[in-house]
Amino acid sequence: MDITTVNWLAVVVSTIAAFVVGSIWFGPKTFYPIWWKAIGRAPEDKPGGSSSMAVTFGLIGVAAFVQAVVLALIIGVLRDSGTEVGLVLGAVTGLIVGVGFSATTSLGHRLMGGQGFVVWAIEVGGDIAALVVMGGILGACQ
Repeated sequence: MDITTVNWLAVVVSTIAAFVVGSIWFGPKTFYPIWWKAIGRAPEDKPGGSSSMAVTFGLIGVAAFVQAVVLALIIGVLRDSGTEVGLVLGAVTGLIVGVGFSATTSLGHRLMGGQGFVVWAIEVGGDIAALVVMGGILGACQ
């Protein structure tokens, strides 16, 4: 796998898709109210902590872009090994990466930080959903 063979348009589309998934996952009618309460915040508290929302979303965008590039590289390795990668295998790859790395890494952080299982499950659920969608896009476009 060579970084020059990455489909950069698919990476950008995957990055945007991660934002869409996150917006739905943490929407006011989905998990945001439960998550916000579970992290100990009051309804009148503003999200983003002490940083501006532009900085917060900018960093989230950079992180999603890095995830998309790494996922594209993993899918590229599969393709280069002779595996036919499409939408489904790409999505499964996103699921495996999400469960294998995102879920396992953040579990200890959330539990040791005292935020508990509910916070972890909501956050990781969003991460995995985004990675599945990103993997599907990247797999279909590689």
